[in-house]
Amino acid sequence: MYTMTTTTVERLVRSAQELLWERGYVGTSPKVLLERAGVGQGSMYHHFTGKADLAAAAIERSAAELREASDASLSGQGSPVARLRRYLLARREVLRGCRIGRLAYDPEVVADHTLRAPVKDTFDWLLRRLGEVVEEAQQAGELPATLDVRSTAATIVAVVQGGYVMARATGSSKSFSAAIDGLISLLEGSHPGGGTSSGPA
Repeated sequence: MYTMTTTTVERLVRSAQELLWERGYVGTSPKVLLERAGVGQGSMYHHFTGKADLAAAAIERSAAELREASDASLSGQGSPVARLRRYLLARREVLRGCRIGRLAYDPEVVADHTLRAPVKDTFDWLLRRLGEVVEEAQQAGELPATLDVRSTAATIVAVVQGGYVMARATGSSKSFSAAIDGLISLLEGSHPGGGTSSGPA
């Protein structure tokens, strides 16, 4: 999994990211972390004070990566609705769930301010960023001016996160795709003129 040139810190953080995604905080033991990273116990405690400190670094990294990927979809070429569509249709490992969203279900993460903060901050950022694009769409005449910007952004986030939950519950990505397709139809169908977004997908 790792090359000889991969730093110990990088191994630990990447391993923690993967394990938190697979098992959550409670299910990720220091022993499993060390085995996945291929390092000794001394190496971990040389760089981190313990499991919580390493998990915080991993969550921060995952949060930053999610924001970067989301912003890449929501920025750049295309009309505002086309960029929302691009975000919704971005490639995701649906059956594994959302790296950040699933941590909100972990009682240890929710109870610890340091671990929960990057989760909350990421959703706050996503709501703001989506809201900006929704507002752009209104100004461009692609979405009705009567739509509440924050509520619309929250709906987009809720559909994506709910789609992950349905997919994991059913064991099929079709549930996720159906939710996303339904939301795209609503967004494109709400054009004041009755048409769909004319920008590139």
